Amino acid sequence: MGPVRYYSSIFLRRLPYFLAVSLVVSVASVIIAITLPPSYEAQMRLIVESPQISGHLASSTVNTPAFEQMQIVEQRLLTRPVLLEIARKQLVLENIDNASPDQIVGVMRNNTTIQISSGQGQANLMTIFFNARSGQIAAGVLNEYLTEIQKLDVTYRKNRASDTLSFFEKEVERLGKELDIRSSRILEFERENSDALPSNLQFRTAQQAALQTNLEQTDQQIFSLKSQREKLLEIYGSTGQIVGVAQQNRTPAQAQLDQLLNELDSKLAIYSETNPQIRLLRARISKLEETVVAEQAANTAATNPQTGNSTLDLQLAQFDSQISALEDQRISIVDRLAKLTLTIDQTPANAIALAELQRDHDNIQAQYNSVVDRLAAASTGERIEVTAQGQRISVIEYPVAPAAPTKPDRMMVAAGGTAFGISLGLALVVLLELLNRTVRRPEDLINKLEVWPIATIPYLPSRGEMIRRRIGWSMVVLAILIGVPAAVWAFHTYYLPLDLIAEQVIEKLEVYW
Repeated sequence: MGPVRYYSSIFLRRLPYFLAVSLVVSVASVIIAITLPPSYEAQMRLIVESPQISGHLASSTVNTPAFEQMQIVEQRLLTRPVLLEIARKQLVLENIDNASPDQIVGVMRNNTTIQISSGQGQANLMTIFFNARSGQIAAGVLNEYLTEIQKLDVTYRKNRASDTLSFFEKEVERLGKELDIRSSRILEFERENSDALPSNLQFRTAQQAALQTNLEQTDQQIFSLKSQREKLLEIYGSTGQIVGVAQQNRTPAQAQLDQLLNELDSKLAIYSETNPQIRLLRARISKLEETVVAEQAANTAATNPQTGNSTLDLQLAQFDSQISALEDQRISIVDRLAKLTLTIDQTPANAIALAELQRDHDNIQAQYNSVVDRLAAASTGERIEVTAQGQRISVIEYPVAPAAPTKPDRMMVAAGGTAFGISLGLALVVLLELLNRTVRRPEDLINKLEVWPIATIPYLPSRGEMIRRRIGWSMVVLAILIGVPAAVWAFHTYYLPLDLIAEQVIEKLEVYW
């Protein structure tokens, strides 16, 4: 017996098993293909448009990348409250009132497919698919998605821009208060140390030099007066007379006359008599000489030189009063000089403290200026978002209700189930033969018992046995061909629909995978 005939005989012996398995699976797949509910798939396409105003002119403060923006929209779209509201509004499930929120959310997420395509040099696209039991429901859900996406996008961008603007407004207010505090501290410090500020150091230094010069002149005058007083006492003690009274009692005109005479002598050494300056000096001297002569004539009658003690006492009293006034003046100058020196000594420390306060003020001022600039940019960016001139998501393909169901492919399901049933039947036949260890061929005797048979005599059934065997096989095959489909149909009709079993199996597979 050849191998083809041998395996054919084996297959014919196992034909009932093969038919039973393959028919069960094939009939079940056909019933499932026929009874699966139709599924309508609608889609829409969105694109992220660039800002309508060039960033070189004015830029928005919401600088979210397009891909990130689409991901944010996707995550917010698939949130539980949004899906529940849309599902109940569009009646996605037939018995939605009896379904739990978890079931509704699960169905909505399973039936929603979002594809995002983005890349360098490519447009940023988002395609959303939704499967439903009718085309109107699928399109209605996508329209609700579209409304929600546009609302989320606008709300997100406006809130971001408003939050940015509010932040910089608060920063401007905060830094403005800080700037006022720093300014008040500087003003208070300058008011408390107005006599020792570095800004008037040069003036105070010049004033110090002038006071020192004035002090030296006062000391010289005091010394001169004391010397004259002592000389007067010496002359009076040696001669008993007072001289130099006229010199001591010179009028201002006489003193000015002496000064002009001295000036005339010094200029005559340089200029000639015809020089205008010499002429002017001589004219002034002539007038002063007339004034002095008049004063002397007026005082001649009152002049009565005295040589008594009263005159000496009078002269000494004049010297003492002048010396006392100069000493009081000297004390005042010394006191002013000490105070001025103290303020000059305090100036370096005040300069350091004032520089520190000014540095803090300048730092806050720089921050304030920067924040004011950013506030202006934030205000412009917020205005761009309010008027919808910035980056936004727009529709390039609106959802349309499909006229025909997109799923399931009934021919594919039936053909695939039938092929799977045939494969399963063949696998069962192979498995049964692999498990069967019965000796059926001479090769089996040789392999198992190591016995070489001389000849093999096959069993030859009679004509009656062959007829009965063929009738029996025919009855079994007819029973399988009729009974198995009938049993599957009865199971599907009266016990549990096969499409529900298929859906449960698919859900289990999706959970595990």
